[in-house]
Amino acid sequence: MKKIKLTNGLRVVMEKIPTCRSVSFGIWVKTGSRHETPDNNGVSHFIEHMLFKGTERFDAKDIAEQFDAIGGNVNAFTSKEYTCYYAKVLDEHLPIAVDVLSDMFFRSVLDEGELAKEKNVILEEIAMYEDTPDDLVHDLMAKAVYGGHPLAYPILGTKQQLDPMGPAELRAYMKEHYTVENTVISVAGNIDDGVVELLERHFGHFGNHRDVKDIAAPGFHSDILFHKKKTEQNHICLSLPGCSIHDPVQYAMILLNNTIGGGMSSRLFQEIREKRGLAYSVYSYHSSNEDSGLFTVYAGTAPKQTKDVLDLTKEVLADIARNGITEDELRKGKEQLKGSLILSLEGTGSRMNRLGKNELMLGKHYSLDEMIDKIEHVGMKDIDDVLDRMFGEPFALAMVGASDKAIAGLRRDDFVALRSNS
Repeated sequence: MKKIKLTNGLRVVMEKIPTCRSVSFGIWVKTGSRHETPDNNGVSHFIEHMLFKGTERFDAKDIAEQFDAIGGNVNAFTSKEYTCYYAKVLDEHLPIAVDVLSDMFFRSVLDEGELAKEKNVILEEIAMYEDTPDDLVHDLMAKAVYGGHPLAYPILGTKQQLDPMGPAELRAYMKEHYTVENTVISVAGNIDDGVVELLERHFGHFGNHRDVKDIAAPGFHSDILFHKKKTEQNHICLSLPGCSIHDPVQYAMILLNNTIGGGMSSRLFQEIREKRGLAYSVYSYHSSNEDSGLFTVYAGTAPKQTKDVLDLTKEVLADIARNGITEDELRKGKEQLKGSLILSLEGTGSRMNRLGKNELMLGKHYSLDEMIDKIEHVGMKDIDDVLDRMFGEPFALAMVGASDKAIAGLRRDDFVALRSNS
């Protein structure tokens, strides 16, 4: 891995992989829904869409044809904390990818007519999302945990917030957040020394400098939220405090998640799906933000089985809170995590993503050997430290379904007492 700065201070991270013939190229911007306000929520995602709708040189069809003509892929995504525009092409076609993506980044016209059409596309995306209860419940969970903090804002925004947005609002937001300090270029694949000159030519003129603003850290709100919706299943999320991306015990948190609900051999999957057949989909995951994190359990089940699923979930978590995990579970978790880590780094796209995100959010990089060493050094004391944090607050819960009967009167502080007495 090599890190440089262009003459304007723009950060570039690169990894040469001479054994492949592809290159993945990404532009990462540190802005997402948590950097928005109640009035402009959804603007980051809207900008992401609009940068594909035409520049001073290319219209939307031209952009698509540029990549189709070379057999490449181009796309983008917006998260709560960053936006990424990326392409994957043959190594010989990297100059085309850099040319088109930089043109989108710097010279998108944000045409009024295209904006109106794309606004409707996003409203359809919102409608599709709201028709998918197993997605909707995770947004509801964010509100239950973060309350009015921007981390609870939906990435897509709402019709009420999108309707007034025009080119001026999008340009003003880009001027404030699409800055040199907030941007990272990431490249991975079969690259040569000419890549630096190529990037300097297309990005060296970038001159929008601004100080990076501090953002407020969220608290953990132990709320219960219910969204009534006619569905065949109840969709449930239960969340506990987790670790930030900077937290030294993050690997312990990931290993703990693997044991609880991170795979087919996990406790939740075995108890709820395999032994009792109460759910098709049941799992847990850990999500890290810059200054916070969440451990979340999800399950989708029939209304008549919802109480049983909740009781079993609480039983599994109560046993973890009281007794922790076994040495065998820790050992197996380490092997699982090392294997998934190594497999995830086999493609240029995943390496480009890791480089870009690490530089943007952490400002540092670990080699594969360093990460494996960190995994190997996780001990039971680290697991206990994570358990103290997880079960130090009453849990939060969100449910989407036809009735909230199963969660009425639910106690949320049981684990706190169990952990304090363990």
